[in-house]
Amino acid sequence: MWGRVSSGERNQGRLKERRRLRRRRGIIAFSILLCILLGAVGYGLWQSEVRISRVDVIGSSTDAQETIVDIATRMMRGSYFGIIPRDSIFFFPEDYIRTSILASHSNIAAVSISRNKFTGLSIKVDMRVPIARWCGLAPTEGVEEYCYVFDASGVIYAASSSTTSPLNPFKLYAPLADDTAEPLRASIMSAEKIPTIFDFARNLTMFGSSVVTVVIHNGEVDNNLASGTRITYVLGNEQSAFTALVSARDNFNLSDGSIDYLDLRFNGKVYLKRK
Repeated sequence: MWGRVSSGERNQGRLKERRRLRRRRGIIAFSILLCILLGAVGYGLWQSEVRISRVDVIGSSTDAQETIVDIATRMMRGSYFGIIPRDSIFFFPEDYIRTSILASHSNIAAVSISRNKFTGLSIKVDMRVPIARWCGLAPTEGVEEYCYVFDASGVIYAASSSTTSPLNPFKLYAPLADDTAEPLRASIMSAEKIPTIFDFARNLTMFGSSVVTVVIHNGEVDNNLASGTRITYVLGNEQSAFTALVSARDNFNLSDGSIDYLDLRFNGKVYLKRK
């Protein structure tokens, strides 16, 4: 037998229904307000007052500046999903711009990007400084050399030319960190030791002849002098090798070409062969 629904139960049901309606109206009102806010933000982002219209480049040549500006401009064309402009001062693709610039200019070591007010972008580039020429694994007689320049971190970044003026005049021959890599953008093996190796080579001028080539091979270093003498020592033992060389300097002359080679591979000892 069915019982009757009491008035209290009916009132409670009506109260629940009103609450549901209020929640539904609140959700609808919030959704409308959110849409209005998003529309206003979207409209604001498309205004010229907050879109990048000028790109300034600092630290590069005029020709490089033009290509860098072109890269940045191309990367900021279009929009994200047709909603947000890519040249918005708040949402421009900074990482893509930096990556594209580095990929297009091997002579640039680093790129920093900053906002310039609400309509400008400043791009500062750090150019690589040529330390010396890298000309392969070893000198080869009768073969025309093709050399590259590398920076202080040992990265090969450009072909050498007649207008290139590296900090060190001698040529370097050394293996690459990755034997399968192309020379351009590759790193020289034992690059962290190159500053000490070059210090040793520069100090040899005090003996009357400058270094022409430096060859790194099998854990050893050959310094070939303009006088025709070769000086060999163990890689990493520059200090002890130079000390031994200085202590024995009264026994040889490196400026007149009378010495074929000096062997400094044995701690505290100097072996030489005269021509």
